[in-house]
Amino acid sequence: MTPALWTLVIGIGVIAAMLGAATGMIWIERRLLARFQDRLGPNRVGPLGLLQPIADIIKLFTKEDWTPPFADRLVFVIAPAVVLLPVMLAFAVIPFTDFIKVSDANVGLLFFLGMTSLGIYSVVLAGWSSNSKYSLIGGMRAAAQLISYEIPMALAMASVVLLAGSLRLADIVNAQTSVWYIVFQPVAFVIFVIAGFAEARRIPFDIPEAESELVAGYHTEYSSMKFALFFMAEYLDIVLISAIATVLFLGGWNGPGLPPIVWFLGKMGVMIFVFVWVRSVMPRFRFDQLMALSWKLLLPISLLNLLVSGAVALAVRG
Repeated sequence: MTPALWTLVIGIGVIAAMLGAATGMIWIERRLLARFQDRLGPNRVGPLGLLQPIADIIKLFTKEDWTPPFADRLVFVIAPAVVLLPVMLAFAVIPFTDFIKVSDANVGLLFFLGMTSLGIYSVVLAGWSSNSKYSLIGGMRAAAQLISYEIPMALAMASVVLLAGSLRLADIVNAQTSVWYIVFQPVAFVIFVIAGFAEARRIPFDIPEAESELVAGYHTEYSSMKFALFFMAEYLDIVLISAIATVLFLGGWNGPGLPPIVWFLGKMGVMIFVFVWVRSVMPRFRFDQLMALSWKLLLPISLLNLLVSGAVALAVRG
């Protein structure tokens, strides 16, 4: 098989796997939340409720696809596609194993940051084009939140790059053969995870949606498959953040005894579990608390951590 054909096959496989993971996340989250909250969860559609995601997809497909007459129709239709595309593209640089990867770009980490940054446009466009006060406020909140938390997230990543000496994600994994970077960079790991929650707009950072205040925030006016795209992008964000955390801090596919892909998926599964766990126990922040956490706490700590990491790296290599 030629390299180009192999890349195409891996690319199609990764897309299919990620879409399947997003669908499976519906069942996983509902079952875990039910266990945390002493409920049953989905248990009627299929064995153990495993077919519940299929039922939800059918329900969304058959709902009326309504576009408000007061909305900017073109932007309103484009926004859901814009939210999904960058997330899917970001998976192109994730190395699941030494052989299962779509791209081995030497600036893979920068590409990841670029793709996650594009997600801001979709929620702002969705909020603005809906021509609704609830949606507009949700879009503005999302823009402020995503921009604010991208900075400490990037600084936490930069601390890892200082240790690995490369922006290529495969090189970062290979540098953790003996010791995972969570040991050397626990502060960066905590900052990255907190910022990851904010980037995925998950509780306690679901301010842009905030049902009790904004009905549903930036996607209030969306229905049917347009709403499903926003829903799918949120779950893909969880999988993406879990995958990149595995690469940067948990040693990627490195581990004894088991096949590399099992190690990678197992570590990624632990991170996904944390996302659901936090949702079940944490209340939502106020918006001023959310912004203060980023600018007054995470940003100074991440800068200090980067400074210390640089000094140590310079001393060791010098």
